[in-house]
Amino acid sequence: MAEQFWIETLGCPKNQVDSDKLVGTMLADGMTPADSAEEADIVVVNTCAFVEQARQESIDTILGLDSVRAPGARLVVTGCMAERYGEELAEALPEVDSVVGFGVPVTLGLSRVTQTSTFDLLNLPRPKSTSPWAYVKVAEGCDRACGFCAIPTFRGKQRSREIDHILAEVASLDAHEIVLVAQDLAAFGRDQGVGERSIVPLMNAVAEQTDRVRLLYLYPSDLTDELIDAICLTGVPYFDLSLQHVSKSLLRSMKRWGDGERFAARIADIRRREPGAVFRSNFIVGYPGETEEDHDQLLRFVEGVRLDWCGFFPFSREDGTYAVDLPDQVPAELVAERLAELSELQDRITAAKRDEMIGSTVEVLVDSPGIGRTWREAPEIDGIVMVSPDLAVGSFAIVDIIGALGPDLIAAGAEPAAGESS
Repeated sequence: MAEQFWIETLGCPKNQVDSDKLVGTMLADGMTPADSAEEADIVVVNTCAFVEQARQESIDTILGLDSVRAPGARLVVTGCMAERYGEELAEALPEVDSVVGFGVPVTLGLSRVTQTSTFDLLNLPRPKSTSPWAYVKVAEGCDRACGFCAIPTFRGKQRSREIDHILAEVASLDAHEIVLVAQDLAAFGRDQGVGERSIVPLMNAVAEQTDRVRLLYLYPSDLTDELIDAICLTGVPYFDLSLQHVSKSLLRSMKRWGDGERFAARIADIRRREPGAVFRSNFIVGYPGETEEDHDQLLRFVEGVRLDWCGFFPFSREDGTYAVDLPDQVPAELVAERLAELSELQDRITAAKRDEMIGSTVEVLVDSPGIGRTWREAPEIDGIVMVSPDLAVGSFAIVDIIGALGPDLIAAGAEPAAGESS
């Protein structure tokens, strides 16, 4: 009887792609997916190590799976924590059978890849998407040196994939929406010597193969006119901008470009070109040296620019980064207060923007029974559209929006949970 596997994935969409590549490799080696971790012969945890909260979640998940795995089942930890901490993690978690980096299938003994210890997940095949959309990782690593980020220390320098390999993967996934991801997406191809804007021909080529193409994680300094126009022409004018803050002094300490005035002007320019454009960003709260004035600048920016979607995250001191030992660390209690204030403001903005859509007619892609998305919502991170459960998964449908619940919309024919209303 074939061995059964279970993979638990934590962290960002890029980790999900890595797990999909592992699934493809394990299937090719004759293994079969288990219905649960309790039934698997091998349990793999693909960890996240971006910030302390993510690391704690990874450890809790590992220990939780250890408590339910079957007698004799192997527990393997891979991903960013394994790559970053290696032997230290193995010593701290004696419950784990193997702690291995991004060459995990070598350790698992999968016959197709045992010829090398430099196994690379990036270009491996993966199974057909189980949902109408799929993430596609176009590059690994990052060449930037942001003051708060340790990713380049364990993911390495940027390595872009060949466009032909990416397009072959897109075709194999058979998905209606492709979400392109990388640590520095707009820099795709730069390390190959083919110019700094090869993300545009890649995006255009992907758009020819699928109904929707979406870009996540764009650095504002690389948001050129050419790229803006290309995004708008795909019919998905969704801009996920990695801003991190608006205070010029803090951004310089973060080793990043820009300031609130430049960001606001660029967003206004995009809205002039495409009034319906949607914007998402993330901001770090409590970076060392953040003053009340810095915080107030961010509040004014959020209120004035009115991004559709926004996340706020506390600063995390990461070994190996410029910011780890900076003076003027912001007290945790103050960081929590600032996070709450920003989140409350953004929740009101997002809810108001969703209310504005009541009465409109939109096209949705049905992701699962009763759940759809317009192009305005990225999968897994933004709101949803509640639709009729009779609509076929994987289909496109035209629906009327009759209500809103915070970040989510209600379409005619939907069956929201009891007690929910607009």
